[in-house]
Amino acid sequence: MAEEQILKKIKHYCAYQERCHSEVKEKLYSLGLYKNQVEEIIANLIADNYLNEERFAIQYAGGKFRIKHWGKRKISYELKQKGVSSYCIKIGLKSIDEEEYENTLAKLALAKWDSLRGQQYLVKLNKTKTYLVQKGFEPDMVHMHLQTFKKV
Repeated sequence: MAEEQILKKIKHYCAYQERCHSEVKEKLYSLGLYKNQVEEIIANLIADNYLNEERFAIQYAGGKFRIKHWGKRKISYELKQKGVSSYCIKIGLKSIDEEEYENTLAKLALAKWDSLRGQQYLVKLNKTKTYLVQKGFEPDMVHMHLQTFKKV
């Protein structure tokens, strides 16, 4: 492919949805480009505002929280896996509304608790806590919310 075609294709790839640098690099390498060509195209995309890691982190964090109900720890881990900088991760996590975050945690905790009918109190408590921590919520926050479930 000619470089103009590749640039047009990769701009469409970035315009379709927010991408991080590592995703774009992987795509460019899959098209058979060399390192210096990839770096040049990445610089071009950043200059033309097709590629913005901060914007990606905000979109990713918001989407994973609203759609999959992930906690901040899991979102942070996944962003690190994608090679996003710590600064951008912090900005992405700050974009999540704290009140909405706590409401989601409480709603998930209650739903999991109710789904464990017939279980002993400590078993329900442990399973609910494990579930919420696996979703990426902070253990101390989970513990605080589970304190509201009294032994019946």
